[in-house]
Amino acid sequence: MHISDGVLSPAVLGIGFGTTALLAAATLRKVDMEEIPKIAVITAVFFVANLIHIPLGATSVHLILNGLVGIILGWRAFPAIMLAVVLHAMLGHGGVSVIGVNSTMLGGGALLAAGIWQLRRLVKFPNSEIVFGSLAGAAGIFFSGCILALALLTTGEEFMGTAKLVLGYHAMLMVVEGAVAGACVSFLLRVRPEILGETMKQRAG
Repeated sequence: MHISDGVLSPAVLGIGFGTTALLAAATLRKVDMEEIPKIAVITAVFFVANLIHIPLGATSVHLILNGLVGIILGWRAFPAIMLAVVLHAMLGHGGVSVIGVNSTMLGGGALLAAGIWQLRRLVKFPNSEIVFGSLAGAAGIFFSGCILALALLTTGEEFMGTAKLVLGYHAMLMVVEGAVAGACVSFLLRVRPEILGETMKQRAG
């Protein structure tokens, strides 16, 4: 779902870079050196997952997984996704001029997912972690779809039809990403709950 060079207006591109700079400054504050390996691994997973395209008729689809990144990394998800977006642009996936917009679109969705994931601590019921994981995964992709549609609409009315298609596509993708995020949360809770910020003691309690 990366936007390519030459599509958006200079004003939208400028807003994208400005927003990305603010979010990067906020989410990179007081990074602990012990966090770096985890951020690096998740960045690599996100980078590779976005490069795996599955042919579907005349086009192809791929998972985004920005919601899952938000679940695992919390606020550090933004710099992780921003780095992956920069690497994607260097490989011609997306564009250099739209790094700001793409980072805001994907990283912002991850931050929303991180916030929704934190709500699981306030509401407890059977399998609440899986439910909130699914909601976070779906919300992350929904936010990204809305930002993408907004970027197209603010560039010109000629993109109105494309923006509607984008929203429709992301509405369907929400179901898939939500299911994948929920399944990953369920798996990690069984094998490595500490990755999700859960300890065995907390789980037992």
